[in-house]
Amino acid sequence: MNFIVFDLELTCWEGDPAGRMQEIIEIGAYKVDPWRHTKSKFNRFIKPKLYPVLSPFCVQLTTITQAQIDQAKNFKEVIREFMEWAELDIEPHHFIAWGDKDQEYLIENCRLHGLDYDWTKPYTDLKKQYQNVKKLYEPRGLKNATESEGLDFDGTQHRAIDDAFNLCRIFLKYFDEWNLHKGG
Repeated sequence: MNFIVFDLELTCWEGDPAGRMQEIIEIGAYKVDPWRHTKSKFNRFIKPKLYPVLSPFCVQLTTITQAQIDQAKNFKEVIREFMEWAELDIEPHHFIAWGDKDQEYLIENCRLHGLDYDWTKPYTDLKKQYQNVKKLYEPRGLKNATESEGLDFDGTQHRAIDDAFNLCRIFLKYFDEWNLHKGG
């Protein structure tokens, strides 16, 4: 069993997106085995299909540049590479993300590109699990949770590979306390 601890960055706009679909522009992930060893990492930019030009708000929020997106591969190519990296056909897997939306974004983007999305399960929202483990009244953002654990947030917030790294640190710290069988 491999745990795929991942984060996504998406196209975004200031204010109401006015019905625009958010497309994945970066995927960052770490592969963790059942013995808590981080086996490898994956990081790719993705060129959006519907909105290939990033909004100024998106560039400022994510620090992802238009040049990085212009040089990126399309979603189908990157997801194929991601699935091979994750060894989904070889090893059982469990996806871990901070929040309940990342799986939905994967599914929506797979639908947009005519791809199967059964591979996105099982999935656990670690934000919700963290709230339960820590007995918090309100959920915490990833940076706040990282810092409340006495850890400096490493990297740039809203960059998928850096968010995945910090998520991985929390995942490993409470490894035996997560309820990964219920998925939520």
